Amino acid sequence: MRILTRGSLQRLLKLTVVLGSLWMVLRLGFPEKGWAPTYILRYSWLEYTDADGSPEKIRLNVTHWTFNRHLLGRIPFGVDSILFIYSQFKLSRKYLPFPLSKEEEDFPLAYSMVVHNKVQNFERLLRAIYAPQNIYCVHVDNKSEASVFFAIQAITSCFENVFMVSQAVNVVYAAWPRVQADLNCMADLYNASTKWKYFINLCGQDFPLKTNLEIVRKLRSLKGANSLESETMAGEKKWRVSNVHQIVDGEIKVGIGKAKEPPPFNLPILSGNAYIVVNRGYIRSVLEDNRVLALIEWAKDTYSPDEFLWATIQRIPGVPGSRWPNHKYDMTDMNAIARLVKWQSHEGSQGSLEAVYPECHGTHVRAICVYGAGDLQWILEQHHLFANKFDIDTDPIAVYCLEKYLRQKALADMQHITAATDNCYFATLMI
Repeated sequence: MRILTRGSLQRLLKLTVVLGSLWMVLRLGFPEKGWAPTYILRYSWLEYTDADGSPEKIRLNVTHWTFNRHLLGRIPFGVDSILFIYSQFKLSRKYLPFPLSKEEEDFPLAYSMVVHNKVQNFERLLRAIYAPQNIYCVHVDNKSEASVFFAIQAITSCFENVFMVSQAVNVVYAAWPRVQADLNCMADLYNASTKWKYFINLCGQDFPLKTNLEIVRKLRSLKGANSLESETMAGEKKWRVSNVHQIVDGEIKVGIGKAKEPPPFNLPILSGNAYIVVNRGYIRSVLEDNRVLALIEWAKDTYSPDEFLWATIQRIPGVPGSRWPNHKYDMTDMNAIARLVKWQSHEGSQGSLEAVYPECHGTHVRAICVYGAGDLQWILEQHHLFANKFDIDTDPIAVYCLEKYLRQKALADMQHITAATDNCYFATLMI
């Protein structure tokens, strides 16, 4: 049995990407590039079944027994075992090997994924949103256990369009590093490809409510606009940006008795949340606009900057897809499509004038609903692209049912598009 060092493992993983792609072409016979309905002859193998997705098998063998170890120096298993695992991973987990429609292929998306634990949550999220035309940057918290890092690195190494962030940081809840993690992925994604149209940021406990085709059509309907929470900041939150805050011993300390200077350019500070749906031009402004760069520097010693920074940038004149700063253009989280979150304080019985949404059928973590199976019907009725929070350790049925529903819907849409395209083709022949 040969012993692998970390460096030789990384080289081996790159090799298996090539081998895996070759295996997919030989096994399935799909074209190397481009999309044509005539190639989509059989796709039943892409359906999720009880055999490969049941809650009882929710812990993946690949990540659980192979990489969920302390991989600090050497890995005690053979080269043949690794080659077999990686040549089979995308096939056995039923990742989409081709765009399901020309419409989706022509509208690629960019994703930032910030995670710190729960590899199984991450892998199911990646599989649910994966499409070969999209691009994905994964940020694993520098404080994460080595087993988590190596497991996620191993998964990303199976794909040419999924990569680890070039510079990871120690993420601190409600502090600047949480924003920096997304900023680093934004820069990597912006420099990696010029083709993608919209950027969406995720965390490990998000899950989509729409298929990739539905997401693409939602974004097309925005006609270049962004969609994110951005509204007048409530008075009880203004302490977050009016006082200086510091990170001490890995935690944010609320206020140190020093008032902050006013924001640069007299920018009005708006309230929002960490999750956004924005066009490529917005990302360019984040990376290059002097007004935004000054705001970023000013925000680094505030409390929970992710809950006002993106919302404020969205109202800066000239930022692509932005809205005027006047309060008439305020957008709440329920009106934006970025993220559906059930806050405990806003839950209530159906028909209640005070309640924003029905009561949680799962549990609560930091006053946020961790969805249960009983929440699925309601969340699928909403217009949001993603929802938070899901946890397969808390309620695996919720994730299992949702991912199976989305895959079946995606394949049904593909069948409809393929049939319509073929009908057009035959009609053309008869003219």
